[in-house]
Amino acid sequence: MTDDQLGFSTRAIHAGFDPDPLTGAVNVPIYASSTFAQDGVGGLRGGFEYARTGNPTRTALEANLAALESGRYGRAFASGMAATDCALRATLRPGDHLVIPNDAYGGTFRLIDKVFTQWGIEYSVAKVSDPDSVRNALRPNTKLVWVETPTNPLLNIADIAALADIAHGAGAKLVVDNTFATPYLQQPLLLGADIVTHSTTKYLGGHSDVVGGALITDDPELDAAFAFLQNGAGAVPGPTDAFLTLRGIKTLAVRMDRHCDNAAMIAEHLTGHAAISQVIYPGLGQHPGHAVAQKQMRRFGGMISVRLQGGRQAALDFCSRTKVFTLAESLGGVESLIEHPGAMTHASTEGSELEVPADLVRLSVGIEDVSDLLADIEQALG
Repeated sequence: MTDDQLGFSTRAIHAGFDPDPLTGAVNVPIYASSTFAQDGVGGLRGGFEYARTGNPTRTALEANLAALESGRYGRAFASGMAATDCALRATLRPGDHLVIPNDAYGGTFRLIDKVFTQWGIEYSVAKVSDPDSVRNALRPNTKLVWVETPTNPLLNIADIAALADIAHGAGAKLVVDNTFATPYLQQPLLLGADIVTHSTTKYLGGHSDVVGGALITDDPELDAAFAFLQNGAGAVPGPTDAFLTLRGIKTLAVRMDRHCDNAAMIAEHLTGHAAISQVIYPGLGQHPGHAVAQKQMRRFGGMISVRLQGGRQAALDFCSRTKVFTLAESLGGVESLIEHPGAMTHASTEGSELEVPADLVRLSVGIEDVSDLLADIEQALG
């Protein structure tokens, strides 16, 4: 059977590597070699020459990532931001324009606003949950529409198929950051996206022990551009990083189901809570993107954002009082995390169109016993 005929969990476990023919190892080895012997000049064994260009452990990860996203090509990077940088440099030239979400991840915004603008790249912000907002943000020189869905940290939902039509109608490419949803919950390439990006640090790795990023596409020309920059700039993961990410991916489906179960129960519990002014979770019927999320996602994810009745200080107090939820940046690990985006992950957006509310708290709901998570939230809010 081919990968596209297999179920998701089967692909997650098996795609990219067959048992080693020499030893029978059922798990991909960590090929800790910086260079590879050649059988004569240009005579490469298995296509490998130098580890920046290619490594068997990384190659297995890249094939696995492509299979999970139902794509043809996957490229792994040293971080999510390295993948983002590669996608931007592969598709944009001085004088080009791109559209980004009005609540994009702070690191993405910082890279575009502080670095790419120095090289003549222009950008506009749009509400990606509103196709008309994206359409109105387009310019004659727009080459890229960058979308997160759900967005980070306000969990807005973009209609991927609708935005793909809008971008393509303007001669632009659509990139979808699928980090929050993961390929288990959502597969943007099947909905018309040109490029999918991930911070594999998050749910794909899943254990808060490795940093990485990925780009997946069906377009051979885009993949060739990614491969050139991946090798030329060298922001590649080492074999141990690739191994750890693959290990995490094997349990992605079962972890995501538990993340989603716990998040749904916590979101329902917090709805109407006296200390909370707003619960933001796509699985709630009152969420404005609920219907679109139902259409394009398997489930609604493990991320929740809340706004506190008492404003910024109440949000900071909530973050400081939890015991099971750990105050930390990042997300998507087995453990529950809590953070204040305005002072932490999205501090770079202060004073911009992307500035996040000061009373906002973001929860990355882990896979602990949900009764313990609920009790921790109650004591922290009390």
